[in-house]
Amino acid sequence: MSNDNANFSATIAFIGGGNMARSLIGGLIAGGTPAASLRVAEPVAELREGLARDFGVATFDDAVAAVTGADTWVFAVKPQVMRAVCENLAVQARTPQPLAISIAAGITAEQLDRWLGGGIAVVRCMPNTPALLGAGVTGLYANAEVSADGRAQAESLLASAGKTVWIDGEAMMDAVTAVSGSGPAYVFLLAEAMEAAARQQGLPDDAARALVLQTVLGAARMLTESDAPPDELRRRVTSPGGTTQAAIETFEAGGFRDLVVKAIDKATERGRQLSAAND
Repeated sequence: MSNDNANFSATIAFIGGGNMARSLIGGLIAGGTPAASLRVAEPVAELREGLARDFGVATFDDAVAAVTGADTWVFAVKPQVMRAVCENLAVQARTPQPLAISIAAGITAEQLDRWLGGGIAVVRCMPNTPALLGAGVTGLYANAEVSADGRAQAESLLASAGKTVWIDGEAMMDAVTAVSGSGPAYVFLLAEAMEAAARQQGLPDDAARALVLQTVLGAARMLTESDAPPDELRRRVTSPGGTTQAAIETFEAGGFRDLVVKAIDKATERGRQLSAAND
């Protein structure tokens, strides 16, 4: 999707001014959204000052003040405090009812709607940390209250952080969290292990790091810029009887695929537990 953020005419209130909110605000402004249409509630004074200084947005230490007059509310707080934050805003959500966008893992659209008083248009989103570089991907789910305009508004907002993917069934959002929300950490773990193995083979630290980082970057570009699926790209660099085949066979013998399935299953289940724990 094109990053056509200049289409925003609504006032957007961010509840929470941490890293993810900051990346979205930066992307919106870079895409043409005027700073005057953005408001941020953040209890930490240092973060408020940084947002005001860097982006020229209005900041507040109180969420009620921030959402007053805003058509779209972006909830960028931790799942553990989401219920209290929403219930504190339930009165303000009655008239006019806002478009509520949540980026909190494990909090369902039904929970958010209920905590805000009911009848609320809710879009649940799961961006990932590469959004901080404008290279993220976000899964989105809309409840039945969200209009076509609301879906477009949410998609345009999250497109400021990278690609967007709509999910029809909310039950799948926990899998989105497990695959892409947590996914960058899996790549970081692989890079960490590759660096350690390179040093064990005798390569100096700087060489090990440079080789691993560029390899990961190059492989990611091949995946995103080629029409070939991952298995085909892997086959192309795996010569029979060669060094790559020896490494791949070792991965496979160690149950690499099953381990990935188990890890994502555990992350998915943890998302469901977060929802239940915060209800």
